[in-house]
Amino acid sequence: MESKYGFIKMSVDEFTDWLKQQRVARTVLNIQQHHTWIPNYSHFNGRNHFERQLAMKNHHVGVNGWADIGQHFTIFPDGTIMTGRPLERVPACITGHNAHSICLEHIGNFDIGNDEMSNAQKKSIIKVTATLCRRFNLPVNANSILYHHWFELGSGLRNNGTRNNKSCPGTGFFGGNKVENFENHFRPLVLQELGEFDVAQTKNPFIKYVIVTAGRLNIRSQPSGRAKLAKDRNAAELGSILRVYGRTDGWLKISNSQDHWVSERFTSGVQRATVNANVLRVRSGPGTGYSIEGTLPRGEEVFISEEKKGWHKVGFEEKWLSGDFLDFH
Repeated sequence: MESKYGFIKMSVDEFTDWLKQQRVARTVLNIQQHHTWIPNYSHFNGRNHFERQLAMKNHHVGVNGWADIGQHFTIFPDGTIMTGRPLERVPACITGHNAHSICLEHIGNFDIGNDEMSNAQKKSIIKVTATLCRRFNLPVNANSILYHHWFELGSGLRNNGTRNNKSCPGTGFFGGNKVENFENHFRPLVLQELGEFDVAQTKNPFIKYVIVTAGRLNIRSQPSGRAKLAKDRNAAELGSILRVYGRTDGWLKISNSQDHWVSERFTSGVQRATVNANVLRVRSGPGTGYSIEGTLPRGEEVFISEEKKGWHKVGFEEKWLSGDFLDFH
């Protein structure tokens, strides 16, 4: 394991151990798969991991105007993994679908006829994806593991690659970039890596979800504004969904194993729900008279912050869903 420029470079086995030590307050629902396109294999010489990562950060900040590098992790052709954006911060990778995501960028251009993915990189991508599924208790399906190609480039609407979509993570990524390619080629490999893991058998003793309403919400070691900040944890950011395991005197306990607390004053309750329709229309307001802003597929999970006459608002966004097509947890 090596550190430079604020990044950590590690092997896939080191990543597995490292991830176990990370405390993440926000709720993660999916893992995004991307290829970099540029830089690709021709830009990697086996020794310039940190330089390539720094160049991407400089581009994302200086050219795109983002606050940080877009992705949480980069996986290199030799199978090495490097940290990027802090896990507590949402990525800048798929328009409208970053709030509950972990973003993986794979160095290379994996469109057919370009870079042929190395075995070392294949193994790391599979193992990192499986490790994240286990860490965040995610089922292995096309709602929890997302390809950038499935979302329209400008609007971020999910159309499974039917129009105006990037090819990312590549037309040759584990057999292709379509949903059926994921189902037939990538998903079985992740399931094989996970072995006996079964998300349905994992019990979560938390009592409710809340959404952070402050720009940054400090996490403290005791239920008091005078208590020290929790060690090795970044503040929770605006819009993050937190699990609550206990409450006392206006403070919420957000860890089942540690004394980690946030002020309830800077949160608001939300409900987790799953779409039960084949395709659910998203409206700009609470009723069929409002414009259609997109659709959500069956199995998509959302967090509801408000209800009006049977219509439910998603988080802080002006996106409304009919409650007739939602199953609440």
